[in-house]
Amino acid sequence: MKIKTADFVVSNTKVEKCPDVKLPEYAFIGRSNVGKSSLINMLTDRKKLAMVSGRPGKTRLINHFLINQNWHLVDLPGYGYARVSKREKKVFQKFITDYFKKRKQLVSAFVLIDIRLEAQKIDLEFMQWLGENAIPFALIFTKADKLKPNAVKRNVEEYKTKLLETWEAVPPCFITSSSKKEGKDEVLGYIDQINQQINFKVIA
Repeated sequence: MKIKTADFVVSNTKVEKCPDVKLPEYAFIGRSNVGKSSLINMLTDRKKLAMVSGRPGKTRLINHFLINQNWHLVDLPGYGYARVSKREKKVFQKFITDYFKKRKQLVSAFVLIDIRLEAQKIDLEFMQWLGENAIPFALIFTKADKLKPNAVKRNVEEYKTKLLETWEAVPPCFITSSSKKEGKDEVLGYIDQINQQINFKVIA
């Protein structure tokens, strides 16, 4: 898939205010500072579509971007170590869970994982929650350029082994590097393949 257009649509904290069109949506989410904004910019070949910051937790809204006029990329707030108040975190939690439970247009979530780290409890718990709520998801390992190829392969295999302790099968996995644009074709190809299998039409 070649991304020809990528346009910001709306930001909000209420699922009811998300775009009222029947287009497939792919939601990107992960712990704070996992490299989500850089990944989104790399996938769309835009430098500033998603705001990149050295300070974790900058994304605090449900952000919709219309891609190629036929699907939405959804940028969700990170979870984990964002420098926000407990009250704000509770708000994040509610509208994130509301989005996943109520948004019928959601086709798949992409859970971002920092490939340099061993399996984190908060990531595993979030994946467990997705599974319990029957929400399809794939894993995107980020920052592959920070490790040597053998270390990348080893860490991914260790992660898969950890998942198989509680899952019958490992979800689709992608290895990416935003700085080197690695994994771009694989992730977009996966989305394109799903889009071709479903039948969404724009609501007039």
